[in-house]
Amino acid sequence: MSGTLTRFLGDSPLRILIKLVVVSFLVGILMAAFDWTPMDIIGQITDVFYAIWNMGFFAVDRFVGYLLLGAAIVVPVFLLLRLLNWRR
Repeated sequence: MSGTLTRFLGDSPLRILIKLVVVSFLVGILMAAFDWTPMDIIGQITDVFYAIWNMGFFAVDRFVGYLLLGAAIVVPVFLLLRLLNWRR
């Protein structure tokens, strides 16, 4: 059982517990410094989703436009690099 748990966690349970305590303490200090609460963070996340929802298809149109604009450069460069590496 311990081997399965260690394999699942990626390290021994005690070391994972120590790491979680240290990271939780550091995040707690950071959140206290910025005067953030967990509800503030959840509120910000929901605000982002509402903003995306309110943008509707305009956001999708903008995303596709950026995707095609980037692909106009990235795809030919990728193909050129593949062709240059293929000759070796």
